[in-house]
Amino acid sequence: MDVEAVIREYLPGVIHMSLATCADNKPWVSEVLFVYDDELNLYWRSVPATRHSQELEKNPNVAGNIVEQHQPGMKPRGLYFEGTAERLTDVTEGSPVYKLYAERFKRGPEIVEQAKNPEGFQFYKVTVADWYVFDVRESTPEQKYHLER
Repeated sequence: MDVEAVIREYLPGVIHMSLATCADNKPWVSEVLFVYDDELNLYWRSVPATRHSQELEKNPNVAGNIVEQHQPGMKPRGLYFEGTAERLTDVTEGSPVYKLYAERFKRGPEIVEQAKNPEGFQFYKVTVADWYVFDVRESTPEQKYHLER
């Protein structure tokens, strides 16, 4: 299986990712809308007051998954990742992350303005260190494939 090709084919069809953070030995999972770039980095917007935003300031190591909804009888496939997260500063209308959001979610410059407010929605990035594909669609028996970055 060409793991990177499967990841690139899968990402456009899903808009939510589950993001796992951990602080003080207590894990947390949040569901966020995401975009991605050609290097397979992941981006989302969130308010700094949320638990996941506060936790990644203490511990930038994150993990998560991107999984389309499966119905009974469907053969599942899902993406999993590990990496480090950071809040992006100085995002402008010329920034790649803005362009990705504007295109995927049909958003305008208001999201850049919101990011100027320290309490407003900020842009965050996961630099993915490792990708995994769990596959039952084409693998018998099911397998987990690894793409190290």
